[in-house]
Amino acid sequence: MQFGLSISFEDWSHLRDLGQTAEELGFDAVFFPDHLLFEGAERDGKPRHPALDPIIQAAVVADATRRVRIGHLVLCNPFRHPGVTARSLASLDQLSGGRLIAGLGAGWEETEFRMHGIAFPDVATRLRMLDEALSCIRGLWRGEPFSYAGEFYQLRDALLLPRPVQEPHPPFLLGGGGRGLLRLAARYADVVNIVLETGRDGYVSLKRMAELSDTSFREKVRFLRAEARRHGRDGGKIAVGHMVSSTIVADSPAAARAAAEQAAGRMRLSLEAIRRSPAFLIGTPEECVSELRRREAEWESSQVIFTLSGMGGEPGLRRLAAEILAHV
Repeated sequence: MQFGLSISFEDWSHLRDLGQTAEELGFDAVFFPDHLLFEGAERDGKPRHPALDPIIQAAVVADATRRVRIGHLVLCNPFRHPGVTARSLASLDQLSGGRLIAGLGAGWEETEFRMHGIAFPDVATRLRMLDEALSCIRGLWRGEPFSYAGEFYQLRDALLLPRPVQEPHPPFLLGGGGRGLLRLAARYADVVNIVLETGRDGYVSLKRMAELSDTSFREKVRFLRAEARRHGRDGGKIAVGHMVSSTIVADSPAAARAAAEQAAGRMRLSLEAIRRSPAFLIGTPEECVSELRRREAEWESSQVIFTLSGMGGEPGLRRLAAEILAHV
């Protein structure tokens, strides 16, 4: 199992150190989100945190590290023309010496689009845009004149140099949870990060968060594998991951139960459901190790990404690495 760390709004002066710490602690990858506004659940749009440029964040960490991979969870496709995205990602792959994971998504947070006057079409349209963008990026990375005549993007003998370091191209990571996104992932993705469905709603709802359960996660993986086979791909070779938004490591089973009960009450879920929810990891170190092993076996989840903000910062990060990840 591989482990990633998602870093959102850390100060620039601390970012290099965090990247190096993640590398020293054995994390496999560091990821950055792509938002103009960090909106909380149920449309809490108060701008409490700075929305730093994720391309620059990735460049800072790439320059400060030597082993850990860098990527995004995920770049919002409607924010950029695919030619611009392809250039930025190829540059990051060059800078990092071939350590880029190309994370892309259709975009989902309606508020940030509306605030900045960026068109926010329906989710089906955004998925068609992402489909075309993935074709364009892959074509541009060949290093030869590339033409494309699509519904949204038109390229004529477009040439982009330098190419990425990785051959034939950096791995594509797609993030999302709806069937439309999973269909695209079945065609393009090397890695899929399965999260709650937000594409139709345009925001994070507690109801949707509760719907991403032990059962629904496994169903999404089955659907992904079947769709890949339908397109002539070996679905078993697509890596599946999930993001843990809240990590609570308790000192005793009683403390773990109390923390799980509190989270379950907030989410209106049973105690068992909250402990098996992809968005949570709650328990003693031994319980957390057991749960991660279960997810690997039953969900086929080979990549777990933890949010720095959801574990209490760097002290929580160090405890997670030493007491849990080192034993999985």
